[in-house]
Amino acid sequence: MSSSRLKSFEEIQVGDTASLERQITQADVNRFVELTGDDNRLHVDRAYAETTPFKDIVVHGMLGASFLSTLIGTRLPGEGAVWVSQSFDFLHPVRIDDTLTVTCTVRAKHERDRLLDLDARIENQWKKAVLTGKGTVRVLPAAEAVPDGPAADRPKVAIVVGGGGGIGRAVSRRLAADGHAIVVAYRSQAARANALVTELQSSGGRALGLKVDLTDEGSVSELVSETSRTFGGVGVVVHSASPPIHPTAFDDLEWSEVSAHLEAEVHGAFLLAKAAVPAMKVQGYGRIVAITSQVLDGAPTPKWTAYTVGKAALAAFARSLAVELGPAGITVNCVSPGMTETALIGDIPEKMRLVLARQVPLRRLATPEDVAAAVGFLVSPEADYITGETIRVNGGQITL
Repeated sequence: MSSSRLKSFEEIQVGDTASLERQITQADVNRFVELTGDDNRLHVDRAYAETTPFKDIVVHGMLGASFLSTLIGTRLPGEGAVWVSQSFDFLHPVRIDDTLTVTCTVRAKHERDRLLDLDARIENQWKKAVLTGKGTVRVLPAAEAVPDGPAADRPKVAIVVGGGGGIGRAVSRRLAADGHAIVVAYRSQAARANALVTELQSSGGRALGLKVDLTDEGSVSELVSETSRTFGGVGVVVHSASPPIHPTAFDDLEWSEVSAHLEAEVHGAFLLAKAAVPAMKVQGYGRIVAITSQVLDGAPTPKWTAYTVGKAALAAFARSLAVELGPAGITVNCVSPGMTETALIGDIPEKMRLVLARQVPLRRLATPEDVAAAVGFLVSPEADYITGETIRVNGGQITL
């Protein structure tokens, strides 16, 4: 086995052998004594040693054994190797000026725990065994390089679902300013979406508007496919679509209203992930952000049952997805706005909005740009180690 190139743990096989030679000098003994404090006269005083059955200085047994550590750390298996256990028999004394041949052979390999069982042997220049034994070595996995920024395998292409709405427009503008190509996905607000596309393009950005039905698998699949055909691989998916809120007392609530929110929020998120995740896995990178709501924290808002159930289910889905997709390099997070100045709250009287704003520590409601800033952070390299989290954008009204 050549020492010019170290084998990885996966390449090492049972029977692989490595060895090294080392001549023991008086200087080696002196350094060992200085390092360990073991100045036993048998090792350092020739006159004393002559009075013993050995009749001459005996080199420390562990000095010879230490070269086994050199062997496993530099040749077999090499970098990342640490002893787990060892058992040696010292068979013959080592003398100053002896030349030792130190050998390790792989006896067994344990893939799951990255362990190697080794046979060890040290011989002197006359092929006399001075040490034999066994040991177990763990091979640490190689550290993976941490990406330092967007690269070829980090496509700066974002699909913003609900891009025609207030938060969606702000998210699209923010991500476009950060260099992403933007697909503004809309259900019914074609005029708003197309106006936003024109705005982004006029500012030098790349943008496209696409109609999508989040409850239809074919429509969602075509959204992702068209995005890939136009701009390349999808790196970011932001789910900010939500049906209008129609406050309804439970006595008057129909399941169809709850189902409408579940379909748009959860079924839509499910189909988006099904369509986008396979390519994200191949490229080893992806960012998924779901817009949830402050209604999930504290006491729910009365008569908002359908909306609350939909957002709660979306948040649970996102957390579950984060656990499964993390190993593939895909993060999944939520942004939870407090009451935000969008059309979604257009039916709330101005006086009530002012009262609600006074209850916020920052004394105002959220703006779409506040929410977009949190999304921009979560899809940036600075958030590479954040997944399964919720960023609350509520001015301090609810803290957990």
